[in-house]
Formats: sequence, C-alpha cells, structure tokens
Amino acid sequence: MERDKIIKRVKGESVYINRLYLLIICFCFLPFISPAIALFIGLLLSLIGIKHKDIHKYTSNILQLSIVLLGFGMNLSDVLSASKSGFLETVVSVTFVMTTGILLGKFLKVEKNIALLIATGTAICGGSAIAAVAPILNSKNYQNSFALVVVFVLNAVALFLFPFVGHKLGLSQETFGNWAAIAIHDTSSVVGAGAIYGEKALQVATTVKLIRALWIIPLSLVIAFLNKGEEKKKIKFPWFILFFVFAIVFANMFPSLQVSYSHFSFLGKRGMVVALFLIGSNISVDQIKKSGIRSFALGFVLWAVISVGSLFLLTR
Repeated sequence: MERDKIIKRVKGESVYINRLYLLIICFCFLPFISPAIALFIGLLLSLIGIKHKDIHKYTSNILQLSIVLLGFGMNLSDVLSASKSGFLETVVSVTFVMTTGILLGKFLKVEKNIALLIATGTAICGGSAIAAVAPILNSKNYQNSFALVVVFVLNAVALFLFPFVGHKLGLSQETFGNWAAIAIHDTSSVVGAGAIYGEKALQVATTVKLIRALWIIPLSLVIAFLNKGEEKKKIKFPWFILFFVFAIVFANMFPSLQVSYSHFSFLGKRGMVVALFLIGSNISVDQIKKSGIRSFALGFVLWAVISVGSLFLLTR
C-alpha cells in the first residue's frame, strides 16, 4: 500500500515537471526571452531540485539543428564584403585567445573541455561558438553551462563598461568598433556597445564581428581533428557545420524563398535559447563547487588579457 502511494506521488511529480518544462520551452520562443534569461531559468530550476528525467539527452541535437537553421539567415554578400576588412586582426586575435586560454586552463587546473569552450566563446562569438563546439567535444552539460555562464556574465559587464572606457580614453569610432568586435563575446552585446558609442562604431563593430563569427567553421574543424577518440583514433567530423555552410550557400542561391529562410533563422535562434535552458537545468551544485570558481577565474583573466591587449595594439 505504501509502495503504491510512493509510485503515485512520483508519477504526479513527473507530470508536473513535464508540464513545467513544456511551458518554459514554449516561453523560449518569445522574443523577450534572451539566451541569458533562458540559461538563468534552467540554472534556477536545477538548483532548487527540479529536473526532467529524459529531455536533456536531446540537448546536443537541438544545438546542432539550431546552428544549421541559423545559416539560412546569413547573407553571403555581406559575408564576402566583411572578409575584406579586419581579417588579419581576427586571425591574430583568435589564435592568441585560443592559445592563451588553453595555457591558462592548464595553469588554473580547469577541466580541458571547459577551458576550450571558454576560450572559443571569448575568441569568436560567445554562446553561439560554445554551442557549435560543444557537440564536437562531446562535452557534458555542466561543462557547457559553466562556459556559458562565464561568457554571459562578462558579456553583460562589457556592454556597459566598454562605451564608458571608450569615451574616457577618447577612442575614435573606428577604433572603438574594432575593439568591441574583438574583445566582447556575443554579437548582441557588440552591436549594443557599438550603437551606444556611435553609428560608425556600430558599422565597424558589426562588420568585424561577422568575420569573427565565421571562424566557428575552421575552428570547429581543427578541434574535431585534434579531438580524436582514444580508442579508434578517428576524427568525429562535425557534419552539422558542413550543413551550416550549405544552408548559407543555398539561401543565397535561391533568394525567392526568403520568407521561408527568415522562419528557419527564427527557429534557429529560438532553438538555441531552448538548448541553453536545457543545459542550465542539468547542472548541479556539486558540479558548481567542482569547477565554478576556477572557470570564472579563467574567463575573467582571458577576457581581461584580450581586452587590454587588443586596446593597446589598436591605439599604439
């Protein structure tokens, strides 16, 4: 009799959790629910002990599909135009940040996957880059969560800090635009900081940021090559990146379907928000204690180095 009561109670709780997760996932498709908010909601649910039993196994698939769908929203002519400026700065920046991140990660004894994810997010475009690389590394949800939390927190600080510093130092619109694109993580905050500083800064920041975002593709391939399995020694090719490129090319070859592409791009953006919610909801307090402080230290030091270093090079 007691056993039946326990089973009935567990089933009741399971139904409640299923409905709650479904409701939050639906909310993730609303425009005012940002990736940071979704991640925070997931973390909050996890910390108070509300976890879905099975849904987290679909997180990686949702991430990969979202990235492919985002490709339909990219304009090929803008990509080619952007590649003509800021290329050298981006090459140096991405290479330096990745190398420094790996070395700092070893020094601070941060888990390898977390260090790579934080470095990738800092070097390229924040949460989107982390989402693209995570399936290639086959990283665990808590590792993805730490990297995303670090990037989102620093990203929010940069949105307000950079325009203030830029005005104090008297940076030109062009200089500030390049600095913001190199040293701020997510595209949304780069655009926001550029818009606060001025129209020209916004144009420069957006252009250079686009070039950085494209480095998701070659960097993902390099990481896939280096991340060989210990047993079979075979490369796990990130096919979703290839589909991402195909989506960009296809959308620009058949512009008559632009209405459909905008829908696909919307689903990709919202799917990314859903994935971040699921990632956040699967983290635990023990995992936070295990890697949280060191992860934040790595992210902060790496961000400080690239911010100061890039500013020095741009203003010398």
